Amino acid sequence: MEQRSIRIIPLGGLGEIGKNITAIQYKDEIIVIDCGVGFPDEEMYGVDLVIPDIAFLLENSEKVKGIFLTHGHEDHIGSLPYILKQLNVPVFGTRLTLGIVKTKLEEHNMLSDCELRSVEAGEVVKLDNLNVEFIRNTHSIADSCSLAIHTPLGVLLHTGDFKIDYTPIDGKVMDLERISALGKKGVLMLMADSTNVERPGHTISERSIGDTFTKMFARAEGRVIVATFASNIHRMQQIIDASVKYGRKVAFIGRSMENVSQVAADLGYLNIPEGTGITADEINNYPNEKITIITTGSQGEPMASLARIAFSTHRKIRIEPKDLYIVSASPIPGNEKLISKVINELFKKGADVIYDDIEDVHVSGHANQEEIKLIHTLVHPKYFMPVHGEYRHLKRHSELAQQLGMHKSNIFILEIGQVLEISDTAAGITGRVRSGSVLVDGIGVGDVGNIVLRDRKSLAQDGMFTIVVAIEKESYSIISGPDVITRGFVYAKESEELIGEAKEVARKEIENCLDKKILEWSLLKNNVKKSVEKLLYEKTKRRPTIIPIIMEI
Repeated sequence: MEQRSIRIIPLGGLGEIGKNITAIQYKDEIIVIDCGVGFPDEEMYGVDLVIPDIAFLLENSEKVKGIFLTHGHEDHIGSLPYILKQLNVPVFGTRLTLGIVKTKLEEHNMLSDCELRSVEAGEVVKLDNLNVEFIRNTHSIADSCSLAIHTPLGVLLHTGDFKIDYTPIDGKVMDLERISALGKKGVLMLMADSTNVERPGHTISERSIGDTFTKMFARAEGRVIVATFASNIHRMQQIIDASVKYGRKVAFIGRSMENVSQVAADLGYLNIPEGTGITADEINNYPNEKITIITTGSQGEPMASLARIAFSTHRKIRIEPKDLYIVSASPIPGNEKLISKVINELFKKGADVIYDDIEDVHVSGHANQEEIKLIHTLVHPKYFMPVHGEYRHLKRHSELAQQLGMHKSNIFILEIGQVLEISDTAAGITGRVRSGSVLVDGIGVGDVGNIVLRDRKSLAQDGMFTIVVAIEKESYSIISGPDVITRGFVYAKESEELIGEAKEVARKEIENCLDKKILEWSLLKNNVKKSVEKLLYEKTKRRPTIIPIIMEI
């Protein structure tokens, strides 16, 4: 009998936060779960976005049957415009998720070329060998789902991002009955969200935030400006409800906030009563105590609206007396300094600021330990693979599963690119495919690599030292220069002596070559570079990027 096996290949989202994407293969059928984007760290100078390397999917493009989205957050859908240009396959998701995807594809002028298929929670997408079932869960965005992949060997359950909220804003609770029913029949493998595995207890319900907002709006004397994630529609709804209660008009500021709120309202996920919503241009038509502004920038992003308001560069909004600023989000790891800078600036300008450390203005969308334990207990899978998190999160999640009675040999902590193969009789890591990160810089995708980043880092840390000289070919003599231009190394006027020495060293090196009748550019440049580099390191202990420019006349 033919040996059957399923291959599970994470191409992102393991050992990192964001960039979530996983391929599942059975015979000649591949499905892809999510297609997220990552955000650059401080070492990635000038990089805008980080997308997954999908070389494996491109090599097997005829086998890829579709991309299945769990929900509409950037770390799960953000790479779609870049990936669909290379791999045009159907995209399956719930109405709100696809609504947000549509606005992204429209911005890239590629909506008409893409096939988006809307799916309801509870529905099953049937392929030849694999069937994908969407199961409603609760998260910090509406229309979020877990996925059950029905295979000839058994069910793979992927939780997606989730928390267990018994009182969600839209009243649509997580379908624990379906998850439990799958567990009773037998689940071959569980892939579960590890983001908050280090936090004990339960997450608080999103609904609790509504009470906090109501109290704050009751005492606010001027405008209320709330910064939150554009995708957090339930949070937006609670801000709108509190505004309506106190007779305030609501304006959405920031491109992503405007886009998502429009999509959510059009699809019926956001209820904005008639006459409540206003545009940014209409804010000045009403007294300050009747205005609420919902804005982007809860992570302190320099170009987002909140930072521009704080640093007085926003075109339409200035900080005014009695303004109340609420930062309704917790910093993503690595963004702490950015948001701290913005909060400090708001305080300096005299604004009143409330943030997560001093008031409950944010609850997580990810399950804490007790909710994770509940899922494991309901599902009791044969195999388990922690997903969505840095290595420490995956390790802690593995330990949690072992505390619940799972054998260590049935738990797999993978790195991106590794292949986990499950057959009728066993499971194990059987290989590796090409994977990693592709950097997006402006409109360039993948043209910034390690060498460019190394150069940018070097230029940022040590600066640039350019030597310009003109030589006459026929007489083997210097007719102009050497002149020196520096950027980010030393200020020329304050370091005239050092620059003079560098010019002299360069002149001697060139004259030495010319005396020997050497006019080979590479040799000339190399000799100048080495001698000047040595001098500058001796004098300053720094290594700027040295660029000799030699012109022949």
